[in-house]
Order: sequence, then structure tokens, then C-alpha cells
Amino acid sequence: MIELYTSPTPNGWKASITLEELEIPYEVTPIRLDKLEQKEAWYLKLNPNGRIPVIVDHDADDFVVFESGAIMVYLAEKAGRLLGTDAKSRSLVMQWLMFQMGGIGPMQGQANVFFRYAPEKIQYAIDRYQNETRRLYEVLDRRLGESEWLADDYSLADIANWSWVSIHSWAGVETDGLQHLNRWKDAISERPAVQRGRAVPAAPERTEADPGTGENAAADAAKAIAEQGSKILV
Repeated sequence: MIELYTSPTPNGWKASITLEELEIPYEVTPIRLDKLEQKEAWYLKLNPNGRIPVIVDHDADDFVVFESGAIMVYLAEKAGRLLGTDAKSRSLVMQWLMFQMGGIGPMQGQANVFFRYAPEKIQYAIDRYQNETRRLYEVLDRRLGESEWLADDYSLADIANWSWVSIHSWAGVETDGLQHLNRWKDAISERPAVQRGRAVPAAPERTEADPGTGENAAADAAKAIAEQGSKILV
């Protein structure tokens, strides 16, 4: 059994969608980023960097995997799917997976920070990260004009990039004019496994004593972290 420690963020969805697509049984332990649970001592024993997601493979001597991309590759290797069938196809998957991890994730994450949460609106920073995110989207669009999926067949690369592109408007980045990207984004959105994974973890119930501070836990987390003058944790 896989135990998934996660929150409703793009990196969290990368893990839960992968689990759903691979049909691997798992249990969810929600992590409240707005409560900084990811910084508690017990969690830092799982991931010293204090980020989500993390998995524990209880069928493999409680083996712990952190970093969303590493989790995706571990799961795909375990199931023998979504990672390519030969050296070249695997390399394509890894190239576009690394594209998300090294490009879209960091750039769009910072666009989120400066556009939504920074206490001081610095237009240079907003423009810098929004423009770079849009440029990276255009790279995806050109690739998707050549191929139905990023690595020829549907793979981890599509899951990882979609998890971020799907919330483009939150960063103030639009996808108008990117017809191939929009076709791909809509096609992935319709996949039942993606819809199930995107709903993990279920939103925490609010109480009168703990009403929350935003529309969802991801927004709450980002606001709480921004107020502390830290980077957004996604």
C-alpha cells in the first residue's frame, strides 16, 4: 500500500493523478500547508525540505520518496507504465518532465507569488514571471502542434505539465491563441483518472472556530506563507 502525504497544489496533483492513472491502491494523509504541518518535526523526517508531496511504500519496507517528479518516476517504474517503452521514448518523457520541474513549476510558482500574494505589488517581478511562464506555454504549444501528447504517447510528462497549466489563470497567465495547448489541456481534463486525482485530498471541512482564509486550502497555504515572508510552498 502507498501512503500519500499531500495537499491540493499542482505538485500534489502530480502524485495523486499518477496514482489514479496507474491504478495503484493508496491512502491519503492530508497536509495542511496553511497550518505549516509540512514544517513539523515528524514530517521533516519524511522530507527534510518540508514540502509536499511525499509517499511511503509500505510494501517496500516503508520506503520514502519525496520530490514530486521522483515520486512520479518511482510509481511509473513500479507499474511499468507512463514512462515510455524503450530508451528513446523514456528519454522523451524525462525531457518534458524535467521541462516542467525546471521551468514551468518555478516560473509559474513565482508568478503566483508576485501576482496574488506579495504584500507589495512589484510590477517588474509580476511581468518577469508571467511573461516567462507564457513563453514556456508557447514552447508546449509548438510541441503539441507536432504531437498529440508531449512524449508521443500519454505519459508522466503530460500529467506534470497539465497540473500546472490547468491553473494558469491563478498566475494571471492566459492561454489565448495557444490552440494546441488548449486542445491538450481540455483532453487531459476529461480523463476520469485526472478528475479523481485532481480532487485529492478532499477539501478540509471548515468550522466556526477555523473558517479558513480563502477559497481553498492551496490559497490558504500560499497566503499564510506569504505573510511570513517565505516562498510559496507548492
